[in-house]
Amino acid sequence: MQEGAESCRSLRIRGRVQGVGFRWWVRAEAQRLGVRGIVRNRRDGSVEVVLAGAAQAVEDMCARLRIGPPGARVDGVEELPPPKDLPENFEITF
Repeated sequence: MQEGAESCRSLRIRGRVQGVGFRWWVRAEAQRLGVRGIVRNRRDGSVEVVLAGAAQAVEDMCARLRIGPPGARVDGVEELPPPKDLPENFEITF
């Protein structure tokens, strides 16, 4: 992928990722990297994350999601089809 190219990824994170500040950590990390998107809890206990932005920043964010914040435990990351519409910034949805 060429430098400066845009990328979009949608992921489902499984493990101990609810009730540990995971969504707020995701938003803070994404904003730090200049990535926009959405993060939300799913009823099955997972967290869904949609990322869009510069390809390298999105890849860096994906790498961070595989580790997670202190207090969380990431057991698996599943790639999902990306949505058609993305917000202009980074949102936590409920």
